[in-house]
Amino acid sequence: MLCLSARVIFHIDLNSFFASAEILKNSALAGQPVVVAGLNRRSVVSTASYEARSYGVHSAMPLHMAMEKCPELVVVQGDYSWYEELSERFFKYLRKFSPFIEPASIDECYMDVTEAIKAYKRPLDLAWIIQKNVMDDLRLPCSIGVAPNKFLAKMASDMRKPMGITVLRKQEVPRKLWPLPISDMWGIGKKSVPLLIENGIETIGDLASEENEKKVMTLLGKHAYGFIQNARGNGSSKLNYNQGVQSISQSTTLDRDISEYDEVKTVFIRLAKSLSARAKEERLQGKLISISIRYSDFSNMVRSVSLQHYTNDVNVLIEHALYLFDHNYSGAPIRHLGIGLASFQSAKSVHQINMFQEPIENTNKVDLVLEELNKQLPNANLTTLGRMKKS
Repeated sequence: MLCLSARVIFHIDLNSFFASAEILKNSALAGQPVVVAGLNRRSVVSTASYEARSYGVHSAMPLHMAMEKCPELVVVQGDYSWYEELSERFFKYLRKFSPFIEPASIDECYMDVTEAIKAYKRPLDLAWIIQKNVMDDLRLPCSIGVAPNKFLAKMASDMRKPMGITVLRKQEVPRKLWPLPISDMWGIGKKSVPLLIENGIETIGDLASEENEKKVMTLLGKHAYGFIQNARGNGSSKLNYNQGVQSISQSTTLDRDISEYDEVKTVFIRLAKSLSARAKEERLQGKLISISIRYSDFSNMVRSVSLQHYTNDVNVLIEHALYLFDHNYSGAPIRHLGIGLASFQSAKSVHQINMFQEPIENTNKVDLVLEELNKQLPNANLTTLGRMKKS
């Protein structure tokens, strides 16, 4: 009998990253209600410190509203080159523990620690050490979610902030995940939440229910099945990582601010065509598509989506860029747009078996697993012990 053990995925999220970075640069800001935003009243909040959040201030809130809620608010204009430098230090530090890292954005990533965690007496020791050392060495607070797949790890890291470590096992999904409001489910866009609620899908458990499956499939279209599987705890544990080129992107600073959807769509089509042509020229296919938006107040937003397949197709790039835009656009005038492709296919991106499968007892199933591994691992000739040829 071939028995597969569980994978262990960390989702590591730097808490209130931009605000933390500004406090690191200027210690006088520590303990104060700080927001990163443009320096005019038409600006929107990019990031709020936890002190500011205690007043009800949050990201994407108009700055004038934030200042009404918190008159003592300290407004700092973003220093994005500094944020990128800190982000590079963060990812470089994490690779000391595991090379299997998939960046999700400038301040968060997934890490497969299935092997690394075996060196520690207690499973959560590794998470505690990473969190403590990121704080001690980089002076950046982070939360860590621990789970058997990426979606559950992401949801777990959001459950305790700042500086939390949360474990979310698949068997705990009905108790810990399903009671949460549908608005708390990662990946469900702001426009989809009221639509779901209007149709009786008020909690994550409602979305996971078999009784609501047809309704959800109709409401959410082609992305519905993935959301349903995530809600049931069946998300992917496969990480995409590459030690070569990390990403490619195309971007443009606009001659004037825009906010009309047709104008935005035209720009994304142009950028996607250039990105697709570049990817094909460099023989690259990726699974992580991202967009970046810089608003007229110089606040920035970056969002990404991970696909189930590799691509450099222009239509796929356009479709997912517009999907990300539709689900995340704040409505403010736009000055700069970009689209990126990452998590490239390579020999080092080896498929990782889902270790939450039932133990395989059927000999034919064992053969299928071994056959698949032999295809993916160069020069491999794996077989069951009882079938090894005598030399």
